[in-house]
Amino acid sequence: MDSFDQHILTLLQRDASMSLKDLAEAVNLSTTPCWKRVKRLEEDGYIRGRVALLDPERLGLGLTVFVQLKTQRHDSAWLERFGATITAFEEVMECYRMAGDWDYLLRVVVADIAAYDRFYKKLINCTEGLSNVTSSFAMEKMKYTTAYPVRRS
Repeated sequence: MDSFDQHILTLLQRDASMSLKDLAEAVNLSTTPCWKRVKRLEEDGYIRGRVALLDPERLGLGLTVFVQLKTQRHDSAWLERFGATITAFEEVMECYRMAGDWDYLLRVVVADIAAYDRFYKKLINCTEGLSNVTSSFAMEKMKYTTAYPVRRS
């Protein structure tokens, strides 16, 4: 990956709807070589997709909850069932298997405390083997980005 590719990735992370003409001008390439680079970056897996980032508050989803889980089970069959269960919950935006005191960390987005309580009840009723569930409620979003740092020479 050279500096042109890095610049293209940086710009597309800011605005994936940028026209090819504007992108090419911004990185000082003509449109055809720029288009070929974008296609190659997609084919090589650097660009996984292009999406619209929505405002959760405008959608009535103003509460972010970080949920830490401890489990009694760690076998592969349980892990597969757990993954399928968590994936089915639309409230779960992210799920990570962790090292340390907690086995899993979820980022859950809901409308309010009542909506979180409904989610919590579904979670504990649908997921066998949980030994501890702890929730932390975000009071204020200090930083949020979807843009990864791309090295630039």
